[in-house]
Amino acid sequence: MINKKMAITFHFDEISKPTFFKTTKLKSWLKSIAAKEKYVIKELNYIFLDDEGLLKINIEYLNHDTYTDIITFDNSDASTGSAGKIESDIFISLERVEANAKKFNTTLENELHRVMAHGLLHLCGYKDKKKNDIEIMRKKEEACLKLWNHLIDIQS
Repeated sequence: MINKKMAITFHFDEISKPTFFKTTKLKSWLKSIAAKEKYVIKELNYIFLDDEGLLKINIEYLNHDTYTDIITFDNSDASTGSAGKIESDIFISLERVEANAKKFNTTLENELHRVMAHGLLHLCGYKDKKKNDIEIMRKKEEACLKLWNHLIDIQS
Protein backbone atom coordinates (compact mmCIF):
# COMPACT_ATOMS: atom_id res chain seq x y z
CA MET A 1 0.00 0.00 0.00
CA ILE A 2 1.33 3.42 -0.94
CA ASN A 3 1.46 5.95 1.87
CA LYS A 4 -0.32 9.04 0.54
CA LYS A 5 1.18 12.38 1.40
CA MET A 6 -0.80 14.63 3.69
CA ALA A 7 -2.44 17.22 1.48
CA ILE A 8 -3.38 20.61 2.86
CA THR A 9 -4.45 23.19 0.30
CA PHE A 10 -5.57 26.79 0.53
CA HIS A 11 -7.94 28.21 -2.07
CA PHE A 12 -8.27 31.94 -2.69
CA ASP A 13 -10.16 31.77 -5.97
CA GLU A 14 -12.54 34.68 -5.41
CA ILE A 15 -10.76 36.66 -2.72
CA SER A 16 -7.25 38.00 -2.20
CA LYS A 17 -4.83 36.08 -0.03
CA PRO A 18 -3.75 38.17 3.00
CA THR A 19 -0.17 39.39 2.80
CA PHE A 20 0.69 37.79 6.16
CA PHE A 21 -0.45 34.32 5.00
CA LYS A 22 2.46 31.86 5.44
CA THR A 23 1.42 28.74 3.50
CA THR A 24 4.31 26.44 4.42
CA LYS A 25 4.31 27.38 8.11
CA LEU A 26 0.52 27.06 8.30
CA LYS A 27 0.66 23.55 6.86
CA SER A 28 3.26 22.55 9.43
CA TRP A 29 1.17 24.08 12.22
CA LEU A 30 -2.05 22.37 11.13
CA LYS A 31 -0.29 19.00 10.91
CA SER A 32 1.07 19.57 14.43
CA ILE A 33 -2.40 20.33 15.78
CA ALA A 34 -3.78 17.15 14.22
CA ALA A 35 -0.87 15.07 15.54
CA LYS A 36 -1.36 16.42 19.09
CA GLU A 37 -4.97 15.25 18.86
CA LYS A 38 -3.84 11.86 17.47
CA TYR A 39 -5.15 12.52 13.96
CA VAL A 40 -3.51 12.49 10.56
CA ILE A 41 -4.52 14.86 7.80
CA LYS A 42 -5.24 12.92 4.64
CA GLU A 43 -6.81 15.81 2.74
CA LEU A 44 -7.72 19.21 4.12
CA ASN A 45 -8.94 22.07 1.93
CA TYR A 46 -9.38 25.58 3.27
CA ILE A 47 -11.55 27.61 0.90
CA PHE A 48 -11.60 31.34 1.58
CA LEU A 49 -14.63 33.35 0.50
CA ASP A 50 -16.45 36.60 1.19
CA ASP A 51 -19.58 36.82 3.36
CA GLU A 52 -21.99 36.31 0.45
CA GLY A 53 -20.16 33.22 -0.78
CA LEU A 54 -20.26 31.57 2.63
CA LEU A 55 -23.87 32.64 3.18
CA LYS A 56 -24.88 30.79 0.00
CA ILE A 57 -23.20 27.62 1.29
CA ASN A 58 -24.81 28.06 4.70
CA ILE A 59 -28.27 28.33 3.13
CA GLU A 60 -27.80 25.58 0.54
CA TYR A 61 -26.21 22.92 2.71
CA LEU A 62 -27.22 23.76 6.28
CA ASN A 63 -30.50 25.62 5.80
CA HIS A 64 -29.16 28.52 7.89
CA ASP A 65 -29.85 32.00 6.54
CA THR A 66 -27.14 33.66 8.64
CA TYR A 67 -23.63 34.92 8.17
CA THR A 68 -20.89 32.86 9.78
CA ASP A 69 -17.11 32.83 9.80
CA ILE A 70 -16.60 29.11 9.17
CA ILE A 71 -18.34 25.98 7.93
CA THR A 72 -16.59 22.64 8.23
CA PHE A 73 -17.59 19.65 6.12
CA ASP A 74 -16.18 16.37 7.40
CA ASN A 75 -15.64 14.10 4.38
CA SER A 76 -13.89 11.39 6.41
CA ASP A 77 -15.29 7.89 6.13
CA ALA A 78 -14.62 5.90 9.29
CA SER A 79 -16.41 2.89 7.79
CA THR A 80 -13.54 2.39 5.31
CA GLY A 81 -10.95 2.00 8.04
CA SER A 82 -9.84 5.62 7.93
CA ALA A 83 -10.68 6.47 11.56
CA GLY A 84 -8.31 9.13 12.83
CA LYS A 85 -7.66 10.38 9.29
CA ILE A 86 -9.01 13.79 8.40
CA GLU A 87 -10.58 14.53 5.04
CA SER A 88 -12.43 17.82 4.95
CA ASP A 89 -13.39 21.02 3.23
CA ILE A 90 -13.39 24.07 5.48
CA PHE A 91 -14.98 27.24 4.16
CA ILE A 92 -14.01 30.54 5.80
CA SER A 93 -15.38 34.04 5.22
CA LEU A 94 -12.43 36.43 5.41
CA GLU A 95 -14.91 39.32 5.69
CA ARG A 96 -16.51 37.78 8.79
CA VAL A 97 -13.11 36.94 10.28
CA GLU A 98 -12.04 40.55 9.78
CA ALA A 99 -15.23 41.85 11.43
CA ASN A 100 -14.71 39.45 14.35
CA ALA A 101 -11.09 40.55 14.72
CA LYS A 102 -12.31 44.12 15.23
CA LYS A 103 -15.10 42.96 17.54
CA PHE A 104 -12.71 40.92 19.70
CA ASN A 105 -9.94 43.54 19.52
CA THR A 106 -7.36 41.28 17.91
CA THR A 107 -5.47 41.21 14.63
CA LEU A 108 -6.87 39.72 11.45
CA GLU A 109 -3.94 37.29 11.41
CA ASN A 110 -4.62 36.06 14.96
CA GLU A 111 -8.37 35.71 14.37
CA LEU A 112 -7.83 33.87 11.08
CA HIS A 113 -5.48 31.41 12.76
CA ARG A 114 -7.99 30.89 15.58
CA VAL A 115 -10.77 30.15 13.08
CA MET A 116 -8.57 27.80 11.05
CA ALA A 117 -7.69 25.89 14.22
CA HIS A 118 -11.36 25.91 15.26
CA GLY A 119 -12.38 24.08 12.08
CA LEU A 120 -9.62 21.51 12.51
CA LEU A 121 -10.57 20.99 16.16
CA HIS A 122 -14.14 20.19 15.09
CA LEU A 123 -12.68 17.48 12.87
CA CYS A 124 -10.83 16.13 15.90
CA GLY A 125 -14.13 15.71 17.72
CA TYR A 126 -14.52 18.94 19.67
CA LYS A 127 -17.95 20.54 19.81
CA ASP A 128 -19.12 24.07 20.61
CA LYS A 129 -22.88 24.01 21.22
CA LYS A 130 -22.99 23.54 25.02
CA LYS A 131 -21.37 25.89 27.54
CA ASN A 132 -18.85 23.28 28.74
CA ASP A 133 -17.96 22.33 25.15
CA ILE A 134 -17.42 26.00 24.27
CA GLU A 135 -15.02 26.41 27.21
CA ILE A 136 -13.03 23.36 26.11
CA MET A 137 -12.98 24.58 22.49
CA ARG A 138 -11.70 28.03 23.54
CA LYS A 139 -8.91 26.47 25.61
CA LYS A 140 -7.93 24.26 22.68
CA GLU A 141 -7.96 27.27 20.33
CA GLU A 142 -5.68 29.17 22.72
CA ALA A 143 -3.31 26.19 22.89
CA CYS A 144 -3.24 26.11 19.09
CA LEU A 145 -2.40 29.82 18.92
CA LYS A 146 0.43 29.30 21.43
CA LEU A 147 1.70 26.43 19.27
CA TRP A 148 1.61 28.76 16.23
CA ASN A 149 3.64 31.40 18.07
CA HIS A 150 6.13 28.75 19.20
CA LEU A 151 6.54 27.42 15.65
CA ILE A 152 7.05 30.92 14.28
CA ASP A 153 9.67 31.63 16.96
CA ILE A 154 11.70 28.48 16.25
CA GLN A 155 11.40 28.81 12.46
CA SER A 156 12.39 32.49 12.37
